[in-house]
Amino acid sequence: MTGLFDQFKDEESGSGGEMVEERPPEAEQDNESVIQETEYQSSSEETGEQTEFSTAESSENIGISSLMNKRAKLEEAVDYVGGLISQLKEKRTSLEKEIEDESVDIKNLKEKLIKVSDYISEETQGIQQLSEKRLSVEKEADDVGHLIVSLKEKLTGIDRIIEDEGSRIKNFRESRDKTSSI
Repeated sequence: MTGLFDQFKDEESGSGGEMVEERPPEAEQDNESVIQETEYQSSSEETGEQTEFSTAESSENIGISSLMNKRAKLEEAVDYVGGLISQLKEKRTSLEKEIEDESVDIKNLKEKLIKVSDYISEETQGIQQLSEKRLSVEKEADDVGHLIVSLKEKLTGIDRIIEDEGSRIKNFRESRDKTSSI
């Protein structure tokens, strides 16, 4: 069986760029049958007879049936390719939908992550503020502790002075009582 374009030779066959019809070995036999049929038709025309057999045979001889077969095969191929294209369109549509769904999911996830990041930033600032407050309170506590120690030392000093004054007064009284008794 010859291909659709096998009947033409290309420039490599040495024909100098001309298109030459390539005839398969069957073609020579067909030519003989065409010649015989033509002779038969001539004789039939002279006698006024033309049969269905000669018409069908002549159609086959000029290649109409093979041309019709090729056309039918090409139509089947076109239908098959059309089906493939339809399937590809469905797959592409499905992929586009899946990509869009993933895009929406990723955008939602990104928004959530941004919110989490903002929360972490706020908490970090809050912790930093608490740390600063704690340092301030510790400083105040240290200052209060120093004040307490200072006041304790002053009270201890006042207590010594009072004891010293109390003992002087006691000594003074005792010494006055002794001088008055004499």
